[in-house]
Amino acid sequence: MDEKTQKRNLFCFPIGTLGRDMIYNLFTNYILLYVLFTHNLTPAQLMAITGIMIGARIFDALNDPLMGNIIEGTRTRWGKYKPWLVIGILSTSVVVYLAFNVRLDGWAFIWFFGIIYFAYSITYTMHDIAYWGMIPSLSKDGGIRDKLTAMTNLAAGIGGGLAGLFIPMLTTGSGTIGGNAQTAYGVVALIFCILAPLFLTFTIFGVREDRSYMDVTPPPVSFRKIVSTIAKNDQLSWMCLIFLLHQIGADLIVGGIGSTYIYFTYGYKGGLYSLFSTIGLSASGILLIAYPWLSSRWNRKTLMKGFGIILTVGFAIMIGAGFLLPADMTSFWITTIGYMLAQLGMNCYYVIMMLSIINTVEYNEYKNGTRDEAIVASIRPFFTKFGSALCILLTTVSYLILGVTNTTNQISSFEQAANMGTITETEKLVQIDSVISSVTSTQSHGLLIVMCLIPFIMMVCTYLLYSKHYILDEEEYDRIVAELASR
Repeated sequence: MDEKTQKRNLFCFPIGTLGRDMIYNLFTNYILLYVLFTHNLTPAQLMAITGIMIGARIFDALNDPLMGNIIEGTRTRWGKYKPWLVIGILSTSVVVYLAFNVRLDGWAFIWFFGIIYFAYSITYTMHDIAYWGMIPSLSKDGGIRDKLTAMTNLAAGIGGGLAGLFIPMLTTGSGTIGGNAQTAYGVVALIFCILAPLFLTFTIFGVREDRSYMDVTPPPVSFRKIVSTIAKNDQLSWMCLIFLLHQIGADLIVGGIGSTYIYFTYGYKGGLYSLFSTIGLSASGILLIAYPWLSSRWNRKTLMKGFGIILTVGFAIMIGAGFLLPADMTSFWITTIGYMLAQLGMNCYYVIMMLSIINTVEYNEYKNGTRDEAIVASIRPFFTKFGSALCILLTTVSYLILGVTNTTNQISSFEQAANMGTITETEKLVQIDSVISSVTSTQSHGLLIVMCLIPFIMMVCTYLLYSKHYILDEEEYDRIVAELASR
């Protein structure tokens, strides 16, 4: 590709994911929080919701690689990726809007939740795999691909970061839209579902890809092909396990545990959690901007070692602040700084995991004669979702053991009363503050241990397995690309 096209791709491709990651952040990280704080749930209903989430992720075990193979075989005048971007983002927007705007209670809500959650799994997969699957066709140059991946992850971080900043502020505490969480989440969902398709038009209409794959007969859609692609690619097989462990650790805090800990420890104020999450993620933005420079000076395994030390210090600071200091603003800011350092390390690992998965495309071509970009690209979203499901399980078990739902049910009762107009917003906040004050140190400290210890263990395992089993370092990848070019 010429330089003008590459520059255009470097702008139009990353910006397309801003709205997608707003929707992803809203649905993945806040759907359980929305349910807990707007519905009264029995233990059986909470376990049913957990089962639905896990079931949907198991369903994705079939849906994600299958979708990748379907995309691999798609042949249209617009290529194989862009049609699925259009279909997927429009259908996802409809599903997410309904998820936060349909008002049901009891088991009727549980049934509706099951339908809508599985629908989201299908529709989001369509455009997510198509989007990330495009990267190998945008450039074969290792430096350009590193820059493109870093910029795309930066844009994704900005989209998710903006969502993480505004969702708590607009749905929790004194700044809640409409004075209650149910109305607020519905409005936020509407805004995000409009923005997501608008941003993705930059990618759909602005990106130019290498469509040499159009001259190749598409492979048949079969599970044998999916399984064989993974099984025959030893580097991809190891990355499946390594990436899963990373996602379990990285998602646990943002998936619900973190927000509940902040609310239970420092008060029911959306602005506090917005600060906690936004400052934490801001370090990730700095990393993504600096990553091309860092990768030019140090190889990936060296970077993982250095940032592993940083994330260890971060988790240690969070534990120390939670156990040794009183629950005041000083403790809050120290905890937030610790989270920023931990997030900095985990996000460096994420960028490296992304590049490592993508680079198995050339390794697959080198070893097996086929690239299978879309199938390889489907691995990332699948294990992201599967890791998220395991985080949901860990979160639910933690909530039940620590008695968290007893508190959230009381809060949801006041949110529902405010929604129906039987109490004012001021009365609601006073009642909720009284409920929060009854949270025990066992509950808050228990949440802190879960959100620090498990991620730390997962990151250690990620580093050790990657260091020992992943062989596609920068030199080996360049050698393989040169060998493929000579063929």
